Amino acid sequence: MKEYLLNKSNKLFLTVSDIAKNLSISKESAKVTANRYVKYGSLIRIKRNLYITSEKFRRLNEPGLFQIENFIEVPSYISLSTTLSYYEITTQQLQNIIESVSLKRSKVQTVQNIQFKYYKVKKSFYTGFQMSDNFFIAQPEKAFADAVYLTSIGKYSIDYESINFKKINIITVTQFIETINLSSITINFSNKLCKRFKI
Repeated sequence: MKEYLLNKSNKLFLTVSDIAKNLSISKESAKVTANRYVKYGSLIRIKRNLYITSEKFRRLNEPGLFQIENFIEVPSYISLSTTLSYYEITTQQLQNIIESVSLKRSKVQTVQNIQFKYYKVKKSFYTGFQMSDNFFIAQPEKAFADAVYLTSIGKYSIDYESINFKKINIITVTQFIETINLSSITINFSNKLCKRFKI
């Protein structure tokens, strides 16, 4: 097999066209080859027509995994505990789990030993994120606002005791929650958190 040629590619992620070019074969042959390499374990299918070699996947750092998260569900951005941990705002560490907010659906997809989890929010709340190092990630305050919103409606759970509130601008969090017209349930839940942790 010539999968070593794919590891030499300058691209981290490969389409069928990339595989065809790297192996000097037709696109149709590349589709068959990709399926065979996935079966043998030398290639990993991230989603339809998007692959990464097993060798490159093993070497991925956190930003690389964040890119995969964005690719699997479009549109989406890294948020919740994953973002709070990334910015060292929480001591809560998720093992082999990356969390995101999405616009279309809530779902969980596993790639190798990594769980990519997506939580759907309403369109008006799909904001407060930025592009960083080739992936979309929530601003710290928006990641916290996402957690408050999803927790208040029973769709999420987070250890609020693990959060360093000194690193969060609570005024910005409140603006995200109140100006986007969320329900009174979320606003009341947020107010109770502020009183509980004196923020």
